[in-house]
Amino acid sequence: MLSKITVENVLNAALCRGGDFAEIYVEDKLVGNIKLVGGNIENNMTGRDYGVGIRIFDKLNAIYAYTNDSSEENLIKVAKSAAQALEGKGTARVLNFIKSDLTNYNPIVKGLFDTAKKEKVDLLKRAYRAAKDYDPVISQVSATYLEEEQKIFIANTDGLWVDDKRVRTRFSVSSIANRNGEMQEGYYAPGASMGFEFYDNINVEEVGKEASRIAKEMIFSEYAPSGTMPVIIDNEFGGVLFHEACGHALEAAFVSKGTSAFTGKMGQLVASPLVTAIDDGTIPNAWGTTNIDDEGTPTRRNILIENGILKSYLVDKLNGRRMNTASTGSSRRQSYKFAPTSRMNNTFIDSGSMTKEEIISTTEKALYAKKLGGGSVNPATGDFNFAVMEGYLVENGKIVKPLRGATLIGNGIEVLGLIDAVGNNLSHGQGMCGASSGSIPANVGQPTLRVSKLTVGGRKGDE
Repeated sequence: MLSKITVENVLNAALCRGGDFAEIYVEDKLVGNIKLVGGNIENNMTGRDYGVGIRIFDKLNAIYAYTNDSSEENLIKVAKSAAQALEGKGTARVLNFIKSDLTNYNPIVKGLFDTAKKEKVDLLKRAYRAAKDYDPVISQVSATYLEEEQKIFIANTDGLWVDDKRVRTRFSVSSIANRNGEMQEGYYAPGASMGFEFYDNINVEEVGKEASRIAKEMIFSEYAPSGTMPVIIDNEFGGVLFHEACGHALEAAFVSKGTSAFTGKMGQLVASPLVTAIDDGTIPNAWGTTNIDDEGTPTRRNILIENGILKSYLVDKLNGRRMNTASTGSSRRQSYKFAPTSRMNNTFIDSGSMTKEEIISTTEKALYAKKLGGGSVNPATGDFNFAVMEGYLVENGKIVKPLRGATLIGNGIEVLGLIDAVGNNLSHGQGMCGASSGSIPANVGQPTLRVSKLTVGGRKGDE
């Protein structure tokens, strides 16, 4: 994407004021988005984003600049401008670049942008019709097709020279149920690091039906009661609770500054012995999988918590310096407009030994959170608040009725210690994770699990 001599000149310009490390990141990204609302195409967009980011380290400090003009003259100008923040004087280096060979975890069969738009629109129409016809209570349906092809190149003064191509697609359906002036939403959005072959692996009609099923279930449900009670959290997107309430606090961006609830707890018991938590950037074709992170480090499987013991943090290059530890291949960014930092890839609680049915049948009374929605968390304390998109009441070992309006309130580390049952049905869901380096695709996952005691916000009401 850039010539060797240009890269060498830019990196040396970046070190002109005494920095000890410099990096150049080039991105060329195609994005397509088609949205169907009410049976009609509302949005049909294809765009390209191209640019270059230059980063300089001076011991434990970093400077970042970016531009969409990749001429050598401009890149040298940007590098020198960024270096002005430093006070020393550097000397030119002879840079020996070694091209890295990558393991490809995301083989692509059918190109997304090589596929006719008519086929993509047909997927949306099929999903829309299945969702809209699910039940008369469904008043509105929207469906969205997303595709992305990102080419990146990274080189640095340590001699790194690497490029990669990332392909992703996601399909989402949102259904609205309307009854007696009230509305409830159902949402389902599978995605993968795959080409158009992804749509040979999923049934878009079933995606639409699932969104409408959730909306219908909740519009006919009672309001959840409030109080402290056991909570059973289902698999797949239920993993978003661990992702938000604990995963971010395991990122070195927080740990290195002492603003994480997990700071200083390495090797300590931080969860129930039933809990093993993993972040794995190498799961084949998973939504959050990449061959390398956004600093060029190969991704890997990182065991964060093993049988309740804290084993690892998620570490990027800069915060690794601050913590005197190596990168774990966990540095990510939304685009060249963001400096990278430690982030999750595919984060999940690993399978246990119980079946979902055993967990439910051995529970006297609980809230069963089948689908979680949005939430918020404070990484410094681990305190969280999550909406339950789809909930049910469990009594005497059986699911007895649907409940809506429930909210889960608690503390991440406390909840980890209160997990008293872990299922054997691990599954993953897809989401977008926002933080200081932008919004990135990330898998969340877990098996069905039970928290022995959790605060549930809700209210009693009539059907």
